[in-house]
Amino acid sequence: MSESLENDYKLCEELGRGQFGIIYRCFSLTSGEAFACKSIDKRLLSDSTDRECITKEPKVLRVLAGNAHVIQIHRLYEDENWIHMVVDLCDGPDLYYRISKRGGAFSESEAVSIFTQLIEAISYCHRLGIAHRDIKPDNVLFDSTGKLKLADFGSAEWFGMNERGTMTGVVGTPYYVAPEVLLGKEYNEKVDVWSAGVILYILLGGVPPFYGETSVETFEAVLRGNLRFPARIFRSVSPEAKDLLRKMLCKDASRRFSVEQVSSKTYISFSSKVYFHNLKICECLLGNN
Repeated sequence: MSESLENDYKLCEELGRGQFGIIYRCFSLTSGEAFACKSIDKRLLSDSTDRECITKEPKVLRVLAGNAHVIQIHRLYEDENWIHMVVDLCDGPDLYYRISKRGGAFSESEAVSIFTQLIEAISYCHRLGIAHRDIKPDNVLFDSTGKLKLADFGSAEWFGMNERGTMTGVVGTPYYVAPEVLLGKEYNEKVDVWSAGVILYILLGGVPPFYGETSVETFEAVLRGNLRFPARIFRSVSPEAKDLLRKMLCKDASRRFSVEQVSSKTYISFSSKVYFHNLKICECLLGNN
């Protein structure tokens, strides 16, 4: 087996750039198949935390191999200065771009289509004892067919590694981080449910549920956890969707839904209601009433 990226893949145009490296489109020299290559400059890793995040991600992705909604790692290369990860190509606009471009709320049926795929990815991770810990629209990617792929597992953690199933460490992103993380206490995998709930709220309402003018003000709003549904932007959102959001964005993590509960009959009832509502609209438009 060759140990050089250049022997196996041809790097093409740059797709994105992060704190430690660059993402390129690349092609397999044997199959011609297109992938993405995440190239990380190890010389930019300033401390042990950075190094741990970079080295942890490929290990986590190997454990998570096989799910259609989790980005897959295909090859890993490392030399003195660089780490190269060859992963699925997701050249569709990410969810952050889609939300920004929309400039407002998605229809409930559109939100359900995105959300169900995200929940499937999170559920798969949790079944394998892995919490993502930084779920946000920037890390929700789409391939050329529109299929959702959860990405960027640098902050992920194995919560199944201890008997309590808990984790520590302040990680995450303003707007999306769960309150128990900000408190600096032990927490469990339900932090991902909170983050997914924030995304669903934004999809349905067009604005985040907890926000401030600064990061500090946003964190304070998250810690208060005062969930509201302003009538002017949630007027057309179903009671089932609001009920689901209350259960996902519950400040008390012991009462918050698990990802399995989100996927349960309560959620199925919510998504089915949306489906049949849209079906009824189509029937009326076609004159089949």
